[in-house]
Amino acid sequence: MRTAIFAGLLGAVIAIPAATSVMAKDVTVDTATGPVAIAANPEKLAVFDVAAIDTLAAMGVAMAGVPAPLYLDSLADIGAGAQVVGTLFEPDFETLAVMQPDLIIVGGRSSAQAAALAPIAPVIDMTIGVEGMADQARARIATYGALFGAKDKADALTAALDAKLAMARAAVKGKGKALIVLTNGGKISAYGAGSRFGWLHSDLALPEAVENLSAETHGQSVSFEFLAETDPDWLLVVDRGAAIGAGAKAAKATLDNPLVARTKAAQAGQIVYLDAAPLYIAGGGAGAMMHTLDEVIAAFGGGKEG
Repeated sequence: MRTAIFAGLLGAVIAIPAATSVMAKDVTVDTATGPVAIAANPEKLAVFDVAAIDTLAAMGVAMAGVPAPLYLDSLADIGAGAQVVGTLFEPDFETLAVMQPDLIIVGGRSSAQAAALAPIAPVIDMTIGVEGMADQARARIATYGALFGAKDKADALTAALDAKLAMARAAVKGKGKALIVLTNGGKISAYGAGSRFGWLHSDLALPEAVENLSAETHGQSVSFEFLAETDPDWLLVVDRGAAIGAGAKAAKATLDNPLVARTKAAQAGQIVYLDAAPLYIAGGGAGAMMHTLDEVIAAFGGGKEG
């Protein structure tokens, strides 16, 4: 029944002459799938990527439709002010067909839906990969600046991100080696420089406590013995349960272990529980990155731009 309703709505939408789209000036933007020419200044925007939502919100770009939940507390106002158009994994095609957005943005978890959404409106994939995340974040900011005629805002946001990166690099310099771990229930995975959290190493010049970790999406499964043998100066912890709203204290309970307690990180009070959702859900979003950088700066004792 729902499929039939959607088909009818979509047919009606396609039948409507898109005069405004035809008249709009096109701009070529860089996307995860290559350069794409689309109409500039789209007024009605549906966005299915939290990193994109995070960056667009930081630039003051209005969004008509977003998925729910958005997971990040900082995006609560965005979620409250826009229409729900599905989840990150499952768009609400009927709602979108009625909404008639001028542009749909997908990325990351929602990128697989690009082809299915294309009959409704132009779609661009703004996925941010793990390699050179800061550079990709800058590129996305520049793209949105060109697309929405907001170069000044894009330049200001890029400058703010660069300043935070410089401060964080200064803060971690000479402070020792770090290991990034993600807890998921009672399980622990470690992440190195080539991983989804690896920008904390590569973009901050933060030395790894152990090199050549697997760069798999879900990290390299490790044990408490591994943590003891690695003996990092700093342990940066991402709690998957907290990221997806499944409990904020799971990571501390998981790492409450005698082997962990004997590490240099634990002995020095240098186990840092990072706000998980910005890293796990919105990786590469400008606001999310700056939030994490503020946490790093505070944990490592501050730093000056340079």
